[in-house]
Amino acid sequence: MPNNVPGTIIPPQPEKDKKMVNQQVKNIKELGIGQVPVPEQQSNIHCLTIVGQIEGHLILPPQNKTTKYEHIIPQLVAVEQNPQIEGLIIMLNTVGGDVEAGLAIAEIINGLSKPTVSIVLGGGHSIGVPIAVSADYSFIAETATMTIHPIRLTGLVIGVPQTYEYLDKMQDRVIGFIEKHSNISNEKLRELMFRTGELARDIGTVLVGQDAVEAGVIQEVGSLSAAVHKLNEMIEFSKKGGQIQ
Repeated sequence: MPNNVPGTIIPPQPEKDKKMVNQQVKNIKELGIGQVPVPEQQSNIHCLTIVGQIEGHLILPPQNKTTKYEHIIPQLVAVEQNPQIEGLIIMLNTVGGDVEAGLAIAEIINGLSKPTVSIVLGGGHSIGVPIAVSADYSFIAETATMTIHPIRLTGLVIGVPQTYEYLDKMQDRVIGFIEKHSNISNEKLRELMFRTGELARDIGTVLVGQDAVEAGVIQEVGSLSAAVHKLNEMIEFSKKGGQIQ
């Protein structure tokens, strides 16, 4: 007799019921019912994060937190080419790293036609300093630090005059870039860089928050909201035909 005849008793089907319940649970999980979804909004600002150690020509150990410059450069090229991106914010929390890789990133950021703002959070040490000042406007968090020190050589060092001449030229490249894109003088920068007594096992200077602003390295103390607000102002100024210096 067909099961759909009125009055027919349909026997329980536990396997079928179990499959149905499992499917319902799966659907709930996939739909995310009971969760508060994060609202998505199309932004005209691209966020670039530079964290850990800047990795250059040599691959660092896997336990190191690194930022690879071959990953950063294509992002910057995409920012320049994408018409939907109108501004760039660079978030820095780096201990430094490869000098030439850091300078390459800094030069590309400085060469962008779109407004750029950098913010040092936690730390922007060593070669992170040129990257921080490469933006059109720079911020530093109140508790963030920046270590300014001379360039170091690692690996095999040949004890000939040419080695020290090359080191001096590389040092001049870093100093010249920072001086050109910040408000610190060459003499003041060298004085901070070669200061003795402040670092226990090294020479150099640690600047904390407001100290970096007073030295002329960074332009303003502020956090994320201040940086985003400034970048939006610069974007609007640029749309009106203004030239950002």
